[in-house]
Amino acid sequence: MLAAGPGWSGPQLAGNWDVIWHYAGLHVQYTLLSLALGAAVALPLGYASHRSSPTYAVLLALTNAIYAIPSLAMFVLLFPFVGVTNDKPVIIAMALYSLVILLRSIVEGLRAVPPATVTAARAMGYGDVRRFVAIELPLALPTVIAGLRLATVSTVSLVSVGGLIGKGGLGRLFRDGFDRHINVEIWSGLLAVVVIALIADVLLLGLGRVLTPWARAQRSSPAPLNPPLQAGPHGGVR
Repeated sequence: MLAAGPGWSGPQLAGNWDVIWHYAGLHVQYTLLSLALGAAVALPLGYASHRSSPTYAVLLALTNAIYAIPSLAMFVLLFPFVGVTNDKPVIIAMALYSLVILLRSIVEGLRAVPPATVTAARAMGYGDVRRFVAIELPLALPTVIAGLRLATVSTVSLVSVGGLIGKGGLGRLFRDGFDRHINVEIWSGLLAVVVIALIADVLLLGLGRVLTPWARAQRSSPAPLNPPLQAGPHGGVR
């Protein structure tokens, strides 16, 4: 993905829309790749964590420790393994940062599945993996989607940090704007990041509603009516 993109021309916004679109497109690609990689790792880790509480404690501590590493230090740690002249450090770093949110949401969603449902599936002959895929994970989707929304917004923001090392998407506008003292370039990149985050959140909210129609039905179902008042033994009501 790393290539010489269009450069910002002049101190004005006019004539630079192609620059914004170019880096916004890269920003979205980095976000999607990071989240896909993070989800691919978090899903089996979440399965193992749900089956074993000690495993969950260890993995949660590890992902929290990874999240505490400053982004610039993370890039330096990744350089010897993935190189310096590409955008892999940004993508891998963002995927690692997303694990702390995705892992927690997967495990908490699985824990919220009614035990009676799990018992019934086990009685019907569902094995552990089949039960996880067909029963537990679909029922955990509301919590998983909520975690994915949070991870997405966080990743959209953090990808911009790649601009510090001359990589990433819209972060390059920040870096170039600061270096050349072009405020409109900085503000354009910032607003583009906010718009991408809002659009992604709305899309995931809609996806969650489509994938979990039962949750929507439960929220919209009317509350039960109060029982009618009855006369008490002394003429009162209870």
